Amino acid sequence: MMANATDLMITEAAARLRKGTLSSVALTQAHLDRIAARDGVYHAFLHVDAEGALVQATQADEALRRGEDWGPFHGIPIAIKDLFDTAGMPTTYGSDVHAGHIPAEDADVVRRLKAAGAVLIGKLETYEFAMVGPVFDRSFPPAANPWDVSRCTGGSSSGSAAAVAGGLVRTTIGSDTGGSVRSPASYCGVVGLKPTYGRISTKGVFPLSPSLDHVGIISASVAEAALTFDAIADPDDGMGMAAASRLGQSLAGLRIGYARGWFADDPETLPALFEAVDTAASMLSLLGARIEEVVLPAAVDFEDAGAVIIHAEAFEMHRRQLAVSGDRYSRKVFQNIASGLCLTADDLARAHRAASRLRARLDRTVFSQFDAILTATTLTAAISFADFAGEAARWTPMRTIAFNVTGHPALSVPCGFYNGLPLGLQLVCRAGDEATLCQIGHAYEQATDFAAIQPPRP
Repeated sequence: MMANATDLMITEAAARLRKGTLSSVALTQAHLDRIAARDGVYHAFLHVDAEGALVQATQADEALRRGEDWGPFHGIPIAIKDLFDTAGMPTTYGSDVHAGHIPAEDADVVRRLKAAGAVLIGKLETYEFAMVGPVFDRSFPPAANPWDVSRCTGGSSSGSAAAVAGGLVRTTIGSDTGGSVRSPASYCGVVGLKPTYGRISTKGVFPLSPSLDHVGIISASVAEAALTFDAIADPDDGMGMAAASRLGQSLAGLRIGYARGWFADDPETLPALFEAVDTAASMLSLLGARIEEVVLPAAVDFEDAGAVIIHAEAFEMHRRQLAVSGDRYSRKVFQNIASGLCLTADDLARAHRAASRLRARLDRTVFSQFDAILTATTLTAAISFADFAGEAARWTPMRTIAFNVTGHPALSVPCGFYNGLPLGLQLVCRAGDEATLCQIGHAYEQATDFAAIQPPRP
């Protein structure tokens, strides 16, 4: 049993912990052993707190013996992107600029996970300051894609996706400002949930662009992503139901708008993606949903507004630090952040007005008719590390930043493969409707076997 404990779904592991047929110490040690065996290839973790994790696990076991139940993650190992403050644990925000930094307080998300009983096992690699990557001029390497370690994971929640796809943990916390949860989830064949803007606190998370920053989740299954969301979302926001509340319910009566033109008309789209997402739309129809093609505002309109907001706000976040220690930034990250220097307050204000118009247009013309949107996540499979060599940053083609601009919740789930590499589809719902989002994603996941297929192991 111990050899497979790391592969138990969170709910199954939790049930065994409560029955006494599995201990948190044994479960945590199994995860630590798996990390030791595999992460020398994946580079998903920047820091593993083995001693601290086993202390937490011992405390969790003792609490269960006393009859105390701390919540859905009681005794369950979990890992956090290095963009989140963790008290007493190294937190560098993916940059040599902050090497050796140890925060005094936990980010709100970390605090909520601990309150739910989670065992914090370590910190996960991220693109520097959640900006661009992969880069190779830091003191640690970028995370590698477990499906092919010569390829990237996507970013910036790179270690989060590699850790889940690599079987190191079942669920992780990441962040998503332009697709940084959904892109790596798509490339690594796992589940990525970007909730509604503001539903999860960003306090204690290093900001990239506060207007677009979302805390997100990368998990091995939709059910585990929903469970994680419910543990860390603001319980008092009044925005919607628990994400796990509709898992297993029929899709009959739901209307899904298929935004096929959003990726089919892009010359960068991998031809195999057409068949994969078309087949997914057909499967959702067989599951009872009504699928109709829908025309969305041009993707470039969202991308242009988002690019201005990210670069303008990121520059303001880093203005003072660049002046003090700009030479310690990775070159591509420095260049991308510094590009915000040419943007004015008026540029930013116009971009925000455009974002407001786009959000209102989706609510008025799309979500007034449809319960969800279906489209692609990334337009290709994972890209080789070799393609990121050179001076200029490379932007991987995806359809994600639109829903950072509008704040709507979005979910990426595996939908197929190309030459052994995963492909992902994206679902989007009304603000606050993570329940329907996870209902649809879970139904699709259960009707297919993509989530059950595992990458080759080192």
